[in-house]
Amino acid sequence: MKIAFKILLFTLLTISTQIGGIVYIVSSLLSKKIKWNFKFKNSVAFIALYLFTTFLIVPYTAPTFGRERVKHTNKIQPTNYLTVLLNRNYVAPKLNILLQKTAKQLKNKNIKIHYLDANFPFINKFPLLPHLSHNDGKKIDLSFLYETEVGTISNKQKSISGYGVFEDPKPNEHNQINVCLKKGYFQYDFPKYITLGSIHKNLVFSNNGNKLFIKTLLKQKDLGKIFIEPHLKHRLELNHKKIRYHGCRAVRHDDHIHVQLQ
Repeated sequence: MKIAFKILLFTLLTISTQIGGIVYIVSSLLSKKIKWNFKFKNSVAFIALYLFTTFLIVPYTAPTFGRERVKHTNKIQPTNYLTVLLNRNYVAPKLNILLQKTAKQLKNKNIKIHYLDANFPFINKFPLLPHLSHNDGKKIDLSFLYETEVGTISNKQKSISGYGVFEDPKPNEHNQINVCLKKGYFQYDFPKYITLGSIHKNLVFSNNGNKLFIKTLLKQKDLGKIFIEPHLKHRLELNHKKIRYHGCRAVRHDDHIHVQLQ
């Protein structure tokens, strides 16, 4: 049972952070060499080594694999710092440039770019679950914009994780969510289970803010595709050919914007 638990822990840490499994093995070996015995020695060794690796080793080795951390500015920030802590904040340099140019073009607006999952730092095709395609440095999820009841754009979100609080179709809008669920794609609204809690329930989806945000993204020459739900594409009157439907095999995209390079 002890061996099975260690294998399970190694697997979970690798799936969620990419480097966690290896850090777990190394920290276990190092903790055995620490003569000072105390109750949480293994845990402390793992946490210390994980943080050291995440912030002082990975950022300087990831460029070898063609990736770098999303560059934070006053206009570009993570929605949730767990994204950074779990090493899910790595992109190809061109994607960093795309975000920076978008932020610059929005500098006179009260709009900040808040990003969610991007990619792991190493190895193409290494899956970043639960995403299907975030495995080559060319993809990133961005948070939608919300506004107060009086129409002021806010930089707050409606869930702690940034995922899972959906902007549902209105009665007169096409409901692709029901179409996918009726076809048996049970995972389609899975993000509702990973909100980590709903917050700022008074905020409402900003039609004008999101339309401007997406149109600014569309101006970037290296943009390949944007995924949002069909009812939001129709609501925001966005008919650009680069705005695509992601298909029922993915999860619904009315809680975030999926952006990818060409």
